[in-house]
Amino acid sequence: MKLAQTRLQQLGPYPFERLSALFSGPSQNSQLEPIDAGAGEPRLPLPAFVQPTLDEHIGGFSRYPSTRGDIGLRQAIARWLERRYNLNGIDPNRNVLTANGTREALFAAAHALINPEADEKPYVLMPNPMYQIYLGAAVTAGGIPYLLPCEAENGFEPRLETVPEDVWRRTALVYVCSPSNPTGWVAEAAYFEHLLKLADEHDFYVLSDECYSEIYWQTPPAGLLEVAAGLGRSDFERCLVFNSLSKRSALPGMRSGLIAGDAELIERFAKLRSYTGSATPLPLQHVAIQAWQDEEHVQQHLTGYRASLRAFFDEYGTENIPSGSFFCWLPVENDEAFAVAAYEQQAVTILPGNYLGATNDQSYNPGSGYVRVALVDGPEKAAELARRLKAVKA
Repeated sequence: MKLAQTRLQQLGPYPFERLSALFSGPSQNSQLEPIDAGAGEPRLPLPAFVQPTLDEHIGGFSRYPSTRGDIGLRQAIARWLERRYNLNGIDPNRNVLTANGTREALFAAAHALINPEADEKPYVLMPNPMYQIYLGAAVTAGGIPYLLPCEAENGFEPRLETVPEDVWRRTALVYVCSPSNPTGWVAEAAYFEHLLKLADEHDFYVLSDECYSEIYWQTPPAGLLEVAAGLGRSDFERCLVFNSLSKRSALPGMRSGLIAGDAELIERFAKLRSYTGSATPLPLQHVAIQAWQDEEHVQQHLTGYRASLRAFFDEYGTENIPSGSFFCWLPVENDEAFAVAAYEQQAVTILPGNYLGATNDQSYNPGSGYVRVALVDGPEKAAELARRLKAVKA
């Protein structure tokens, strides 16, 4: 109990708790309609299949679902992975699990894969700034977070060549986020290839968060399993990928995600989830099957996101369109002061970048001096958002 408390005490408040505290004093401009661009919550029309599928399978709420996920859903996920990444032989029984969104899965994975009783405490590498779940997972699982600064001069790439040999030697796993939340960086195939070579050399696992894989400006992003297969790693050794319907299908409230990859790691994770993981209700799993099988709504969403990005930057006056995701990572002089000013003056909610970063040993947080802006309401609202942010005086 004391150990658990000590690890939890290493973590600060979650970013949105910090944001709530930041806005507890200032008053939002009541003369304007609020725009919430703080959370990455797509607010698009429900795909047409959602309601009829729920109606058809509503009786499933009276049955306990499996923590592994219904075989029909795992098959739909396996076929989607094969289509999207030109793969063969994804076994829904060995290579796929379902989860209640990727937040739970990304957190729990560290607890399934890290040995906190190792002779030397293991490192968990992650981008900085980051989706803060990686940091929480590393600390509570007994690892040491090792932060890879993502800076503008390097295109926001988490640079592997900066990691010392003694850190690689003790690395348990590496989190990759591509497309990146919050910077929009997208990993090239060569990046994954390099990482897998290092993983073989130093005996660690690669966890790829690919939640924004279907939201991109030009070229569909490469996936870890795709790159692994291209290297002849048809068993996906050392690889786990995470994805969900939250962004792809604009269904964040479904809490429906996937874990796929190395069958041995999947089995280890399945054992952990049999004790800790909440199973997705069966009616929602049937909706998820339809979502993974249908690409029309995904392409409609992609068209809308691209239009939103174009509308935003046409108004904002810079050509800083991210390669992937629906986030704009905007430089400002002081991120907290700018966020408060946007709230007070323009009724806009955005997230200070330092809330998504962490301070390294040199007291440097690479998220400082940026704000994260989520374009989740369509092109008209994106253009209005840009006009309001340009008018902020901070």
